[in-house]
Amino acid sequence: MDAWVRFSAQSQARERLCRAAQYACSLLGHALQRHGASPELQKQIRQLEGHLSLGRKLLRLGNSADALESAKRAVHLSDVVLRFCITVSHLNRALYFACDNVLWAGKSGLAPRVDQEKWAQRSFRYYLFSLIMNLSRDAYEIRLLMEQETSAYGRRMKISGVPGGGETGGPGGPATPGGCLPQLALKFRLRVLLLARVLRGHPPLLLDVLRNACDLFIPLDKLGLWRCGPGIVGLCGLISSILSILTLICPWLRLKP
Repeated sequence: MDAWVRFSAQSQARERLCRAAQYACSLLGHALQRHGASPELQKQIRQLEGHLSLGRKLLRLGNSADALESAKRAVHLSDVVLRFCITVSHLNRALYFACDNVLWAGKSGLAPRVDQEKWAQRSFRYYLFSLIMNLSRDAYEIRLLMEQETSAYGRRMKISGVPGGGETGGPGGPATPGGCLPQLALKFRLRVLLLARVLRGHPPLLLDVLRNACDLFIPLDKLGLWRCGPGIVGLCGLISSILSILTLICPWLRLKP
């Protein structure tokens, strides 16, 4: 209960709850349309989705400043790749939130002359760039962990006296030539097993990969780069929202730095 109280006290948590409800409405609306629900019910779901979207924009006012502060902190990271990926990601998030604030002003009637379509496209472009940087950072972290796991496995094999322990690229047995599987397929299988082992041993990284991968479908669809449909967008948005809420409830699941 204490964890839930701390969770609900955060404005970010309220925004994530609204986000989950918004994409749940999108998914529900798609399901109702496919099953031939009444037009009135579909209209109500669309209106609720629109209200939730506008409410989220209100909750995100001022997030640009937070993103800029995060970018300033990321500049001091010692790892060059992490410094670049995280800083650029936060800068794109700041621009995304700025465009989102303009959209909120237009939709709320404060700035009726705002070209909402143009600003929406801009915001989704910045959102897409931010997600690409996040996934690049995830890939870099996975590569480092896989190299560490391979080195540790090689040392264990060397200590135990097993020859050729470092040739497998990780746990899973020696890569014997002339076996049932071709050598290339065997190496690929070992790399996949190593990847699964790394992700299983690092839940924050696994959740971050899943969340960013799900979020990626949203700007791709909105920008017309890959039409997924409202059903896929709603499902991916709902999954990523639930994962984000999970990281707020359990802070140890948040990827750091």
